Amino acid sequence: MRTGTRATAWSAALTGALVAAVVGCTTVGAVSLDSVAVAKAILDALPMLSFQVEATTRTIVVDLRLPRILLAAVVGFALGAAGTVMQGFFRNPMADPSIIGVSTGAAVGAVAVIAVPALAPPSLAVAGFTVASGLQLAAFTTALITAFGVYLIATEGGRTPVATLLLAGVAVQTFLGAVISYLMLHAGRSLERAVYWMMGHLHASSYDQVAFAGLSIAVGFPVLLAFASDLNVLLLGEEDAHHLGVPVERTKAILLAVSTLVTAAAVAVSGVIGFVGLIVPHVMRLIVGPDHRILLPTSALAGAVFLVLTDTVARARVEQMPVGIVTAALGAPFFLFLLRRREVTEL
Repeated sequence: MRTGTRATAWSAALTGALVAAVVGCTTVGAVSLDSVAVAKAILDALPMLSFQVEATTRTIVVDLRLPRILLAAVVGFALGAAGTVMQGFFRNPMADPSIIGVSTGAAVGAVAVIAVPALAPPSLAVAGFTVASGLQLAAFTTALITAFGVYLIATEGGRTPVATLLLAGVAVQTFLGAVISYLMLHAGRSLERAVYWMMGHLHASSYDQVAFAGLSIAVGFPVLLAFASDLNVLLLGEEDAHHLGVPVERTKAILLAVSTLVTAAAVAVSGVIGFVGLIVPHVMRLIVGPDHRILLPTSALAGAVFLVLTDTVARARVEQMPVGIVTAALGAPFFLFLLRRREVTEL
């Protein structure tokens, strides 16, 4: 089967799984609903479509549950895609979307605003609708600044060695971790909120947040997909990639910039959710192979499915457990299982 056909087939199957997960997970909650009623309520909310739906059912589905589930899908999609690119870029199976400090940078902005509300920038509003809150904008901005700073530190003479970039990312993350600890030490009554944000959660989600993260992904993902073939060549090594006609430094800069944008948008609306961008690409690589033309879209869709399902587990708990706890609790043992089976290898 040709690569394009395989990519289309796998993407179609995972898209179907995502739709099924969205509908199925929307039935779960304090009030149980059947899937037919949920599907009708979702379709009724779309333009040009009309179904007879009870007002209570429509409110539960469209206003309460669907924004959170869609946000889980968008964030999972972003983390799955960015994790795939980072693992290929660094040729390291331990790489994840936050490897150059994006998540830690976002945490600095978010915790700073939580601890000192006066630092919050004005909310971003478009046509009277709040697209992003001050906290989300602060997290998004500091995430981009951090990643850009790491890139500048690692770049010398127009070249950005991957090993230097990785080490710079570790050093910057360590320093920012100290900054976060200091801010939390002086957070006072806001400490609980700061800790909750850093656990990674999708509580109090809205369609505005879906639009904010979704727009960044809509802009960035096609760019990443366009460089999938170049990413395959980079796996051979930078010298070989250069001889094969790939503009190595430009390609690396674009992949880093776009992956950072996508990750920053996801982290800004959800906090730090671990293991999605680490585990999902591994699993999909075992299933579909290492070709990024197939691996990238399938990992993104699988990440969306995974986070929708895990957030439903978190949401089903009475105390509304942060989804970051669930992904870590499931991801860490599974990763150890892969290690024991020797299925986590060098790329």
